[in-house]
Amino acid sequence: MEIHKIFSVEAARSLPNLPEDHPCKRIHGHSFKIKISVHGQVNKKTGFVMDFSEIDRSFNPILKQIDHQYLNDIEGLENPSSENMCKWIWEKLSLPGLYKITIQETDTTGCSYKGD
Repeated sequence: MEIHKIFSVEAARSLPNLPEDHPCKRIHGHSFKIKISVHGQVNKKTGFVMDFSEIDRSFNPILKQIDHQYLNDIEGLENPSSENMCKWIWEKLSLPGLYKITIQETDTTGCSYKGD
């Protein structure tokens, strides 16, 4: 069974390795949706794969680092593409059964990461 929790993040970034004329090279902001997915067996007693509050507890320190921030200033996110953000969060998030991290940066664009 797979469960997920979605977090909202407001942040600014620039993507420094893009060509000079690319609009995302300039500073811009996003209302990111970050979905943390956990895979596991349903506990027969609780009926849960995991209590959603456990996902909150694990992700909240990361959320505090990135929400309402300029992402390029955060160590490890000097080039904060959504792909790099997914991997960075994966490496920082200590959560049993972590299955997938999905970042949606606009209504129509995003990416998912399931580890290496």
